[in-house]
Formats: sequence, structure tokens, C-alpha cells
Amino acid sequence: MIPENFTNRLIEETSPYLRQHAHNPVDWYPWGTEAIERARREDRPILLSIGYSACHWCHVMEQESFEDEKIAGIMNEHFVNIKVDREERPDLDEIYMMAVQSLTGGGGWPMTVFLAPDLRPFYGGTYFPPADRHGQPGFPRVLLALAGQYRGSRDRIEEVAANLTETLKRQADLLAPQGQIGEDILEGAFGHFHRSFDLTHGGMGSAPKFPNSMALSLLLRSYRRSGNRNALEMVELTLKKMANGGIYDQLGGGFHRYSVDQRWLVPHFEKMLYDNALLVWVYLEAFQLTGDGFYRRVVEEVLGYVLREMCSEGGGFFSTQDADSEGEEGKYFVWDPEEVEKILGEEVAPLFMRYFDVTAEGNFEHGKSILHVDNEIPVLARFLDVEEEELRRAVEEGKSKLLGARRQRVPPARDDKILLAWNGMMISAFARAYQVLGVDSYLQAGESAATFVLENMVENGSLLHVYKDGKARLPAYQDDYACIINGLIDLYEASFELSWLRAARDWNQVMVDRFWDRKKGGFFYTEEGAGDLIVRTKNPLDNATPSGNSMGVLALLRISALTGDSRLREMAERTLILYGNLMRRSPSSCAQMLCALDFYQEPVHEVAVVGPRGDWAPFLHALHGSFLPNKVLVGGDPAACPTNLADQLPLLKGKVEAEAGQAKVYVCRNSVCGQPVTTVEGLLGLLMVE
Repeated sequence: MIPENFTNRLIEETSPYLRQHAHNPVDWYPWGTEAIERARREDRPILLSIGYSACHWCHVMEQESFEDEKIAGIMNEHFVNIKVDREERPDLDEIYMMAVQSLTGGGGWPMTVFLAPDLRPFYGGTYFPPADRHGQPGFPRVLLALAGQYRGSRDRIEEVAANLTETLKRQADLLAPQGQIGEDILEGAFGHFHRSFDLTHGGMGSAPKFPNSMALSLLLRSYRRSGNRNALEMVELTLKKMANGGIYDQLGGGFHRYSVDQRWLVPHFEKMLYDNALLVWVYLEAFQLTGDGFYRRVVEEVLGYVLREMCSEGGGFFSTQDADSEGEEGKYFVWDPEEVEKILGEEVAPLFMRYFDVTAEGNFEHGKSILHVDNEIPVLARFLDVEEEELRRAVEEGKSKLLGARRQRVPPARDDKILLAWNGMMISAFARAYQVLGVDSYLQAGESAATFVLENMVENGSLLHVYKDGKARLPAYQDDYACIINGLIDLYEASFELSWLRAARDWNQVMVDRFWDRKKGGFFYTEEGAGDLIVRTKNPLDNATPSGNSMGVLALLRISALTGDSRLREMAERTLILYGNLMRRSPSSCAQMLCALDFYQEPVHEVAVVGPRGDWAPFLHALHGSFLPNKVLVGGDPAACPTNLADQLPLLKGKVEAEAGQAKVYVCRNSVCGQPVTTVEGLLGLLMVE
């Protein structure tokens, strides 16, 4: 019998996702020795369920199956049941996702994998319904069938587990260095994305449609290299369609996870910290290239959302917000005409609803409307025969009032754990936004988050992966190191505070020592000796987030350019060669690595700003206002420099001179520096920027 008001072991966990399941009648274990030893002692198969707190279908499967006492009874009778938060244990998620993809040809969350007691998988899938439905077997049928096979057909189970584990080992070692890396790789990548591009709505492919921010950044680099306006037009169409679509929160800022349709209208409503960080990067780049204030506005709104809703008191950034509130997906974000008219009144409401397409029929469930923009204000004002300023006032007043009213609703749950890699990406976003837009609070937010990480997520010379409820735990993964290193470099280039660069350099050495593959090159995802992993992977693909290897290559290249350490550049080159075939075959799987390749192949602008710091602003404004993705930047004020600064930053050697009466800028390429310039026009000429 399952006791009433059941509480299982997950009540002791800090992960909000695991705690959401603490009162399921399922006898859940967290991943660990207790569960694994029980499975081995009793010779029971393991049911491994992996998801995350913002996952809508994870909540659905919990309500339908894990809260059902009959289904829970079957699980408890035949399996050792383990629940994992994929955001806490991405290493486990990666391995068993590869297994599910090998078995089924697809993957996603919730993920359900069945393991032998030695942790080798033998069956798996994603969402299972509670009863047979549309040709898909119900979860109870699957459970009973697998339990029967485990008891009665062990030879078959053993054969599948052995074959699948061998497949995982081959996939974990899929990268093999071959030849050199040439210009053809980047040219081929542009062709790949051009062929899959949606000329009407932007983005790649059809529904469901993801932002693909890394591919968009790559296309901007393609435009800069070749002058091919198709690349820029593809990015601009996509960025504007997304920011005008339902995938973007038109009231509060911030992007939802993805769109279920081709036109960016109906999203899955969860918001992920990493999506918003990566999208800030590319919207900033578009603003640098075009000067279009539309992109600046989106950046300001996204970062405003992060500061308002995703920032902890200590400075770190939270992980996710759920799609659901009050048991319904999207309920917090959608509207109907009656609500809008009541809040805005009869003068403002009609214009607001026309602009954001709020109708009686609705465009979402239950006659509700997702706010989105089909026509910009000048076009719609002409169509409606009203003054542009009148329409603009109605839109802005309506947004402010509806946002205030929305705050009275029950909000989606927030996963307030702090993840190191995602914080590294958001630190980069704030640092870069400060560089480009000059908003002091952005630099303060980035520095506060970095300070939080370095004060709270370090133990015995190692970084830790996750922080929750006052405690950091779990050894950091390689992508944690790579993302925070890049974030620290961005902070240095934003503030010229040398401590950030020292920290980046020190943690980069730890990353190399702990994760570098000395035989083949590239970085392993985990440190050596993780006994609960059946394979050691290299986290090869840029998926929803950049791979640790692509961010690691970028860190190696940037620190090499800043410090003159050629060994790091050689390591980056080995990794790029390792990825050569993958970049040729599947550009969409390694868009961030292709951005790193662009940095490697282009002569890097090595820029040194020296002289009185108070005179730097015009030069920095010109540098950061231009799209120069392949540059490094150092600064030195003779009046404030430590005496050994040039030893730490070789780019300043011979340049920081006490008698310099005005600011000067040196631009070096391939370790050769030109004469300094003292005007912005001279600087732009050296950079070949119009």
C-alpha cells in the first residue's frame, strides 16, 4: 500500500524540480550510491526519469503518471526509481539522451530510460501517456512489459544493453582529427543555413522553430567576411520576426523557449536564462552592424526582465521560469478583449488591441490572445488613419498598465538555482551590453554576478556547478569553466579591471589541467574518474547552449591573444582540426564552434588604449559601436598602472608611457603593431570600419 500524503527522499534535495516530485507516491531516489547499490543488491532494473522544472510535458507526465497511485505502485514494485534534474546533472542527461536517440531516433524531456543495475541502458523514450493513446503504448503497459522481460528474457536485455553501450562509446568518441581547416568550412556553413532558411518568417526550417542564436551570430560574421548582404538580411528578418512574435514577451521582455508554429506566434512559454543571454549577444551584434534602435530596445527589455525577475539578492542569476501557472500553460501571458478593455478603457484599448492582435476569437486556447505585432506603428497608423504619436502613446500606456495588472496574477514558478555556465553567459551579456550601450547598471550586474560566483561557487581550488539555498555543490563541468572564463574576459574588456583577467587566466589553466585530452585534443566534459558515468564524453555539439569545446576554444584564443601564450592557440587549433569533419557535415550542430573558427582564421585586432583614462571614452565608443567580433582589448593609464602591468599584458609593452599627454590607441594584427592614433577617425581607418 502507498501511504496517504506520501513524502519521498526528494524532499531532502535542493533542486526545485526534484522537490516538485517529493510528494509523488513514487518511491523516488535522487541519483547516488543509495539507489544504485539497492538496484545491484536486489538485482532490480532502474527507471531513470530526467527533466527540468520549466518543462511543460514534464509536469504533464507527473500529473498523469507519477501522481497516480496505481502507476506508482507498478514502478515501486518492479524498479528502483531515480529522478534527475538535467540542469544539475547535464553529464547524465547527455549520455542517456544519446541512448534514447539511438533507440528511437528522437529525444526530449521528460526522458525515461531503463537501466541495468550496472547503469547500462536497455530501453528508453520521452513522454509516455498514462494509457494507450494514438498508437502509443501507455506507461503501465511499458512498465509491466519491461519488468517481465527483465525477469524472463535477461539474455535479450543483456544483448541490448551491451550493444547500446558500445554505440554510446563510439558516439562519445565521434571526433577524429583529419587534415587542415580551410575557408571552405565557413563558406559551406553559409550555404547550409541559406538552404534551410525560411524566407517568409525567418529562422531555420519549419515548426517547431527555435531561435538558433548561434547560427545567427555566425551569419553576421559571414556578412562581415564576405559582404554578402543575404547573410545580413537573413539575420535581420529573423530577429525582427522573433521580437515581434509571441515567442517574445511583449509586456515584460524576455524570450520564451521556442515557437510551436512556423511564424513565431505560439511559444512554449518557459523562459530560460541561457536563451536570453545568447539572444542578447546577437541583438547587440545586429545593433553594432546596423545602428537600428529596434535591436537596442530589445536588448534593454530583455536585460530589464533579467534584472527584475531573474537576479538573486547576492548577484547570481536564476535558471528558468515555468511555462505553466495555475495548472495551465501560458495562462500568465495571454489576454482577451474584456480584460484589456477593463484595464485600458474605451479610448486606449481599441488601438492597443489592434496593434497586438487581441481579438474575440483569440489565437490561443480558450479564446485567449498571445500579444504579437504584425505591423509596425507607422504602417498601422496609416491604415487606421490615426497619428503615429497617438498610436505610440496607446501602445506604451497599454503595455505599462497591462504589465502592472499581470503582476497581480499568479506567476509561473521560478527555478531559483544558480548554474555556473548559464551565469557565465549572462555575465557576458551584461558586460557586452555595457560596452555597446554604456549603461552603468549593466556593468554592475555583470560584476555582481561574477563576484557572487567567485565567492560562493569555489571550493578547494575548483569551481562548483550549482548553487541553491545557500550552498554550492557538484563539481563544475568543462562548459561551466569555459563560459565563466569568457564572461570574465568580457568583464575585463568592459572595465579594464585586471583582477577579472587574472581570474580568467587562472581558471583557464585549471580547465586545461582537468579536462584537456592530451592524446587527441579537445576537452572532455567531466573530470577523469567520475565513477557513475558509463562513458566519458566531449560534449561535442552546440545545441540549446554552446558546447564546452566551442566556448573553450574561444577562451583559449582570446587569452592567447591577450597574453601572448602561443601554446593556448595551438590547443585551440588542435580542437578545431578535431571538429573539422563535423563542421563540414553538420554546421547546425556546431554553429558556436564555427564562430570560434572565424575568430581563429581572421587576423585578430589586438587593440591597446593608453593614456589618461578620462580621455578613453570616444575611442571605446567607436570600438564597441563597431561590429568587431574578432578583437581583444587592453587598457593602461600611466597614472594608475601597476609597474608590472606590461609583463601581465604584453600588448601594453612599450606603450604605457608616463609622458603621454593624450590618449592613444594602438591596433596590432598578427603581433605587428602600427603607429598609434590619437583621433577616432584614425582609429576607424585602422579598423577598416566605415
